[in-house]
Amino acid sequence: MTLFSKIIAGEIPSYKIAEDDRFFAFLDIFPIAEGHTLVVPKMEVDKIFDLDDDTLAKAIVFSKKIGKAIEKAFDCNRCGVSVVGLEVPHAHIHLIPITEPNDMNMANPKLKFSEEEFKAIQQKIINAL
Repeated sequence: MTLFSKIIAGEIPSYKIAEDDRFFAFLDIFPIAEGHTLVVPKMEVDKIFDLDDDTLAKAIVFSKKIGKAIEKAFDCNRCGVSVVGLEVPHAHIHLIPITEPNDMNMANPKLKFSEEEFKAIQQKIINAL
C-alpha cells in the first residue's frame, strides 16, 4: 500500500481539498508554492500513463475544477499542471499556482507551513470550489 493509498484510507492525515468515488485531492505537505495540491486516483497505479483511458481523462476533468479554484484563491497567472511521479509510486497530478515557468521547477525550495497555515490554505481552495 502506497503512502497515497494510506492518505486516501485515512490512515495518514491530510489537508483534503476534494474527493469523489475515483479521486482524492489534498495539499502537498512539501509544496513549492502556497496552494500546491495533488490529485490522486484512488486506484493504486504507479505511472500516470498506465491508467486506463477513462480514468486518465476523468483525472484531468476532476483536476480542472480544483485548478480553477486555485486560480481564484491565489495571486497567480494560472494553475500549472505537472506529472512527475518519482516521489511516490502512485500516479498523481501536481496543481501549482504559477506566475512564471520557473515556478513549476520541482527543484525549487520546499515551503514550510504550520498546521494553522496549511488549514488556512486548504480553506481558501475549498471556499473557491
